Amino acid sequence: MINSLEDFKIYGLALKFGEEVWRIVNKWNYFKRDTVGKQLVRSVDSIAANLSEGLGRYHYLETKNFTYYARGSLFEAKTWLTKAHNRKLFSDKDYHDLMNTVNTLGIKINNYINSLRSK
Repeated sequence: MINSLEDFKIYGLALKFGEEVWRIVNKWNYFKRDTVGKQLVRSVDSIAANLSEGLGRYHYLETKNFTYYARGSLFEAKTWLTKAHNRKLFSDKDYHDLMNTVNTLGIKINNYINSLRSK
C-alpha cells in the first residue's frame, strides 16, 4: 500500500521524466518552445500531477480515474516526442532514451491500474 508520494515509485519516475524533458526543451529557441515545447512539457508534467492527485484522493475509484488520466497524458507525451523527433528538435539518442522512459512508465502505470482493480 502506498501512503505517501515519497513511497510512490511511479510518481518519482514520472517526476524525473518531466525534469529531463524540461532540460531538453529549455534549450530550444522561442518558436520551438512556444509550439511543440509547451505541449510536450505540459503533457509530461501532467503524468506526475495526475498520479499525485489520484493518490491524494484516498478512494480507489478516484485514484484509478486519475491514473487513467496519467496514462492518457503519457500517450499524449509520446505523440509530442514523436513530432519533436520528426522535426529534428533533439537527437536520436535523446529520443530513444525518452521513449524508453515512456515505455517503462506505460508498463508501470498499467500494472498499477491492474493492482487497483483487484481492490
